[in-house]
Amino acid sequence: MTIRPTPTFRESPMTTQTNRRDMIRITAASGLVLPYLRPGRTMADETKTPNSRPKIGSIGLGGMGNGDASQAARYGDIVAVCDVDLDRAEAAKASERIGKGKADVYQDYRKVLERPDIEIVTISTPDHWHSKILIEAMKAGKDVYCQKPLTLTIDEGKKICKVLKETGRVVQVGTQQRSENNNMFLLAAAMVRDGRLGKMKKVTCRIGGAPKGGPFKTEEPPAKLNWDMWQGQTPAVPYIKERCHYEFRWWYEYSGGKMTDWGAHHVDEAMWALGLDDSGVEKVEVVKAIHPVPYSNGYPTVDNEYNTATSFHVKCTAPGGVELNIVDEGENGILFEGDKGSIFVSRGEIILKGMPVDALYKNPVSEDLLMKMRNGKRFDGHMGNFMECVRDRGKPISDVYSHHRAMTTCHLGNIAMRLGRTLTWDAAREEIVGDAEANAWQKREQRKGYEVEA
Repeated sequence: MTIRPTPTFRESPMTTQTNRRDMIRITAASGLVLPYLRPGRTMADETKTPNSRPKIGSIGLGGMGNGDASQAARYGDIVAVCDVDLDRAEAAKASERIGKGKADVYQDYRKVLERPDIEIVTISTPDHWHSKILIEAMKAGKDVYCQKPLTLTIDEGKKICKVLKETGRVVQVGTQQRSENNNMFLLAAAMVRDGRLGKMKKVTCRIGGAPKGGPFKTEEPPAKLNWDMWQGQTPAVPYIKERCHYEFRWWYEYSGGKMTDWGAHHVDEAMWALGLDDSGVEKVEVVKAIHPVPYSNGYPTVDNEYNTATSFHVKCTAPGGVELNIVDEGENGILFEGDKGSIFVSRGEIILKGMPVDALYKNPVSEDLLMKMRNGKRFDGHMGNFMECVRDRGKPISDVYSHHRAMTTCHLGNIAMRLGRTLTWDAAREEIVGDAEANAWQKREQRKGYEVEA
């Protein structure tokens, strides 16, 4: 197998001084990144006959939910759609890409999980609902495609891992960069694992900052929205429309800001490349953390404004002394730096500087390594990878255990920023060392009736 990238040039986001003769840029639009990985016969082709198409229930039908349900519908039949906002569920039923006017509509996800005919569920709710629905779906015997981040806390990740081990279900996490974007992230991670950059020194995940917003007004929730259920495990508060739907990301009650939004993608990719899927970081240090509202003892003191960090720099130390930085500044993507070269990868391009340039021509990345990183599965997109694993009970490319490790790093970053201090992490014991207060932040108090139980 041979990779033949065509060099084109621009100013590199890696440094302000770039040697144009020593840098290659590969773009997704060029179609030059791993073209041989595009499948011929796909899983979708193999599931066209009615008796081979699984029945699927889709829970959570906002923007990502509609996308996930549409992808799943290539491989099976959507027979149930569910959202606490009935307007969204009804729209999904009517969609020719999803419910085709035939799917049953529910407002309570438990009605979907009770159905014995449903084999697979997609979960694309706001973050604070992922763990509870996922755990209950696994216990109900369903295989699951669940959007990232799986968890609101580190403790939820531990519970998910426990239930997955007990039930043996197939779960794919929606960190699709491992499978898609013309396989650019796969190639970058493979090059790091293959030692193309020499000894790794530093990785920087550039995930962008979060917006400020508010103060917002309270109002009556829409007639078809079950606001009490939408809030789930979080404290009950009056309805503010900016807490709901996409804007939930900017409230610590429901998410973790950019740290668990884009961080769930780029930190996952960085740890995958560094081989930290089964371990984790050792120390988390706050270089910069700016929140949009005043804080006291780690909690925002106002409840009608966005409260996640708007600007930040968290520096983690990985085994071997490698720096893993999570920052809001710079072009969105990941910069890998070793003593022999650097790689910058984003959803649109890979920029190679130093030794990797010659290496790509003279010593291509091996198919064996690429397939090993995909757990032996074909190159058929993220949903295709999941469906193949459902059929053969294999390991998805974005599995629960590796995602739990990546999200632990992101959650530790948020804990460190909220408490304003450095944390030492024992990855084997999954404990914050010598800091009982910080260690208690692995969990959150959960509203009665909505607890996440393993």
